[in-house]
Amino acid sequence: MTLEVRTERTTPDRLVLHLHGRLDANTYLEFDGAALPLLTELPHGATVVLDMAGLEYISSAGLRSVARIRKATRALGGHTLLLDPQPQVRKVFDIVKAVPVSEVFTGTSELDAYLDRIQKKIIDEADGGN
Repeated sequence: MTLEVRTERTTPDRLVLHLHGRLDANTYLEFDGAALPLLTELPHGATVVLDMAGLEYISSAGLRSVARIRKATRALGGHTLLLDPQPQVRKVFDIVKAVPVSEVFTGTSELDAYLDRIQKKIIDEADGGN
């Protein structure tokens, strides 16, 4: 099986990468080639969401690609969040502790609630905590 990467810009500071198929030694270069150039277009503090609902398999090569995305996003002062990984993919992340559990979400509503809390916290801090 191959990898399909579909991109979506939901807001200027949020990039969603929808992954379908396998992220492994045969497909990681395709993923890197699709994803990494897009990061250079993101503003400081941007969020990259990796929608993994359609990802059936991830290997160590795929984990390295996700780590590269996380590192590049952190360099921008931003975050990389994982959305809806299938159980077998989530287990891989659990085993290698590659992504903090707080950055893995079961669905869009949970992700949006998290992003809402972060934004509200920033607004509240800017207003002096009121």
